[in-house]
Amino acid sequence: MADVWSIISANYKTVGMTVPSNTPYVAVDPNLYEGSWTGKYSDQKTFKITVSNVTGFRAKVQYQSGGTNKYQEVLIKDNAFRIGDTKFALTANNTALIKNVVTDAASGQTYLDQAYAKRS
Repeated sequence: MADVWSIISANYKTVGMTVPSNTPYVAVDPNLYEGSWTGKYSDQKTFKITVSNVTGFRAKVQYQSGGTNKYQEVLIKDNAFRIGDTKFALTANNTALIKNVVTDAASGQTYLDQAYAKRS
């Protein structure tokens, strides 16, 4: 039971630190997002993010890295979106900052992988 409370407590602290955006959802230019984005984390693990069907502020996204393969419909806000534990933030034309929360299976510790992705 203590584990449940520690999980709830940790999540409460994490959620409490996020500041919600006050900007509304607005239509984005599909040409800025659509395509295949690739990059490499500092541990040399590669990833690929495929963005398609951008309509308004919605898009279909696939994230692939190692054995992970996620597919999700996302909402784009403030030049960014999330797919699972991964955040995609457009930083410049054809460049995005990718932040991925990784949980170590052995220790249970989490850490943040960051890398830049280029559109090909």
